[in-house]
Amino acid sequence: MHLAVFGGTFDPPHNGHLALCLFARELLDIDRLVISVSNNPLKQNNKAGDVHRKRMAELLSSEINSTGSYCEVSEWELEKRQPSYTVDLLRYFHTCYPNDTLTLLVGEDSFREFSLWKEHEKLFCLCRIVVFRRTSTDESLSPPDILHGKRAVRFIDFSYGVSSTEIRELVAAGTSLAKLVPSSISRYISTHALYRSSFPSTLIQVQKPQES
Repeated sequence: MHLAVFGGTFDPPHNGHLALCLFARELLDIDRLVISVSNNPLKQNNKAGDVHRKRMAELLSSEINSTGSYCEVSEWELEKRQPSYTVDLLRYFHTCYPNDTLTLLVGEDSFREFSLWKEHEKLFCLCRIVVFRRTSTDESLSPPDILHGKRAVRFIDFSYGVSSTEIRELVAAGTSLAKLVPSSISRYISTHALYRSSFPSTLIQVQKPQES
């Protein structure tokens, strides 16, 4: 079985994430996709709490699965309650799925920091790496020196002009998120008043009506 792993802070997930996952499924012939919500040590101070980011990732997974059951969310990194490292995540999945082929899906922004990743040179023994790079940027994405001669890395041109940072700024400015995030995630952000201030948002508990 071909298992792909797509990790990120998902703060929040957006239509770029959705498009990448759907594109990867068709292009790479993936049997199962795992979305792993992380606490990336290179991206400190998540604006939404772990519970919110996990729930929004689950909503993203539901959107992906509306076209066929294929995607699931892992909270293994969140349960560690410490900075997340891709090499540890992939070792975990190797333990869980020892006979599967693993592919790591990486966006261009994350890949630019590849040389800073913990034990990044060991990733080539654990998985294939597929990098989705933007075609609209002026600066071309050059592979780090460590990638020269590595057959397990593939670059795919993929453009989608939206980022989580932009989404948070739009919410703070009171701007509509239409066409930028799935409607289910937009409703979630609104319901829980995420990204409207510099203070961490808390999960709003919806009370069920009492039965008579």
